[in-house]
Amino acid sequence: MPSQIPPTDSTPKQAKAKWMRTASVGLAGVVAGILIALQLPAFAEKASPPSQTTGLPIQDLRTFAEVFNAIKQGYVEPVEDKKLINNAISGMVSNLDPHSTYLDAEAFKELQVGTHGEFGGLGIEVGMEDGFVKVIAPIEDTPAARAGLKTGDLIVKIDDTAVKGLTLNEAVKKLRGKPKTQVTLTIARKGMNKPLVVTLTREVIKVQSVKFKMLEPGYGYVRITQFQETTISALVNAVNQLYKNGPLKGLILDLRNDPGGLLNAAVGVSAVFLPPDDLVVSTDGRAPDAKHKFYAKPEDYQHGREDDLRNLPAGIKTVPMIVLVNGGSASASEIVAGALQDYKRATVLGTQTFGKGSVQTVLPLPGNTAIKITTARYYTPKGRSIQAKGIEPDVEVEETPGAKKNGLREADLGGHLVNEKDKDAKDSKPEADKANNKNGKNSAKDDDMEPGLAIADYTTAKDRQFVEAIKRLGGTPPVAANKDAKVSANEPAVTEKPAKPVQ
Repeated sequence: MPSQIPPTDSTPKQAKAKWMRTASVGLAGVVAGILIALQLPAFAEKASPPSQTTGLPIQDLRTFAEVFNAIKQGYVEPVEDKKLINNAISGMVSNLDPHSTYLDAEAFKELQVGTHGEFGGLGIEVGMEDGFVKVIAPIEDTPAARAGLKTGDLIVKIDDTAVKGLTLNEAVKKLRGKPKTQVTLTIARKGMNKPLVVTLTREVIKVQSVKFKMLEPGYGYVRITQFQETTISALVNAVNQLYKNGPLKGLILDLRNDPGGLLNAAVGVSAVFLPPDDLVVSTDGRAPDAKHKFYAKPEDYQHGREDDLRNLPAGIKTVPMIVLVNGGSASASEIVAGALQDYKRATVLGTQTFGKGSVQTVLPLPGNTAIKITTARYYTPKGRSIQAKGIEPDVEVEETPGAKKNGLREADLGGHLVNEKDKDAKDSKPEADKANNKNGKNSAKDDDMEPGLAIADYTTAKDRQFVEAIKRLGGTPPVAANKDAKVSANEPAVTEKPAKPVQ
């Protein structure tokens, strides 16, 4: 069967010359268009030594243009220019690290809506690694959570479409859709010999950022599911409600499976429990505006609005606290946990967090599109970098009996940023990249992963971390409904970390 390919050395000279003339015209047009659009002096570039070049690399642009033209001329089916350019931008950004991505108009709109706490879909925070979609955390009270999806699940198929080869934006588009429509996911999960197939019905996802309840007189519980624009005011309301009947003796702040969100919300949440003007987090990057320190003061979390924290009960600054974390606690969750841990304001209890210590900035582009790129690393008040390392709890408690400690984390993602303060970081990144590039297989750590406790079981007798937390605060642990749910007092579930100076 004849193939449509560019001429080779065996092609008749006239045909080859004609193809080359066409290619040359296309090449010149593309390069000229790029340079004119960006207003860059192409010829001045040639005169500069490579070490002094500050503009675009002309030779590499020519290579790009040749590839572009070859696809336009010889690909088996016609391809629109816009699609090729969008794919090129997407590949350029997504190959930087696991959290940088190109947002087309639809994805950009969904991102903006999502920060307000409402969007359409399944209610699942996902990431992309080597072409596979992995569950970072299901969002509470959503189809994904009710279906039992767990941190670390690997989505291998969406309906009849294999995920391998899709971009993250393409996968998200297939996961989302009109409310009341269904989507079938094929899930690979540790401990299951066969893939798990689940059918979910899409909903309009309205995320309740803060949930709270009085456990018993004097003991409160607050869970933050995601850091949004409304999180600070919702937390203030929760605190005031918990203090209605008098001072608290203890408070549990649950950040488990919270994938993060807005930086200013994390600063505001920290400010609820810290003295005014305490440093909460600092960021450092190459650009001048990426170097910043955020304090527990209104101008760093309210963005010019009236201070939500002005009417908090005074006792919230000193009430004994325990912060619950696990491998699904990421980004903004780690900022809060790290700040409260550095100041010894709270005991952090649970398992090591995800380790996403980088800041992403959304840069709008023409056509209602945008790029989300990593612009800085963030650091705890004592200067610790969490990137690819996470927050180590003061008290380590497994979620379920025999659960593995090495679940999916930032350090397992191919292309992750290294922790520049970790002397072993330079060795760990290539190993993670190598493990994640073996024909699309999971890394060894993924294969060893044990799914965590279901969100529906939080604050019950099955929740070992919660049981240990309430005991340490002096409250009454919940009673198991049956013998299988009991937590034995003899189980070696708790590991107390010795006190050590912060490096």
